[in-house]
Amino acid sequence: MDVRKRNRVRVTGREGGPVVMLAHGFGCDQNLWRLVAPALEERFQVVLFDHVGAGRSDASAWSPERYSTLDGYAQDVIGLCRELGLGPVTFVGHSVSSMIGVLAAVQEPALFEKLVLLTPSPSYIDDGNYRGGFSEQDIDELLESLDSNYLGWSATMAPVIMGNPERPELGEELTNSFCRTDPEIARVFARATFLSDNRADLPKVTVPTLIAESARDTIAPREVGAFVHAQIPGSELVTLDSTGHCPQLSAPEETAEAIIAFVQEP
Repeated sequence: MDVRKRNRVRVTGREGGPVVMLAHGFGCDQNLWRLVAPALEERFQVVLFDHVGAGRSDASAWSPERYSTLDGYAQDVIGLCRELGLGPVTFVGHSVSSMIGVLAAVQEPALFEKLVLLTPSPSYIDDGNYRGGFSEQDIDELLESLDSNYLGWSATMAPVIMGNPERPELGEELTNSFCRTDPEIARVFARATFLSDNRADLPKVTVPTLIAESARDTIAPREVGAFVHAQIPGSELVTLDSTGHCPQLSAPEETAEAIIAFVQEP
């Protein structure tokens, strides 16, 4: 299958410039980068895509077997990098896509110039001294609620994930994005996301990495950003003055500036 069609790939920006690949999180699609992409396109060649099962990707390419773990998505990213042939890319992964990028870069480091992990979490479940932000019971209840009433879950959870209650239009946008996702695909992706544990993969990262966390994020608290920073050798950590788990929407200028500064570092 043509990966450009499968993942609805769009390549924009400055031809011949450094390549920046933007990967969206759970329940989203490439449209959620629209406030950040224009600033990047002035300087870089920008690759936008939808994960299989999201947005306007080719849903016929989705299967629960391939996408029941994050590795299926990581294989897609590796395939995209190879097929597009644009050279090593800076991969910018939001939320769960940060760990998809980690898995891909560990497996095929030559394909990646740098990694930007935006509000990452290698594990959402608290474990001993590790604070992921949720108890095991929290995640079980979240997944049960998603299974029983996906649209209701979306309407409840999206504003929590987004934060910024004084800007309800942001929560509404994320709710609408969730509601456009096929519930069966969402259930499988949710389990791959919220039950994953990629903590052991972080020390294997060998490409330069930036962790960009939100100052106030109920989904990936500051302790998570500090953990990821400590585990990835030589990584950089920046705390955006943003609220919520989607700073590319709530603080797009600051998010774009952090990405630009890191890509342009020698």
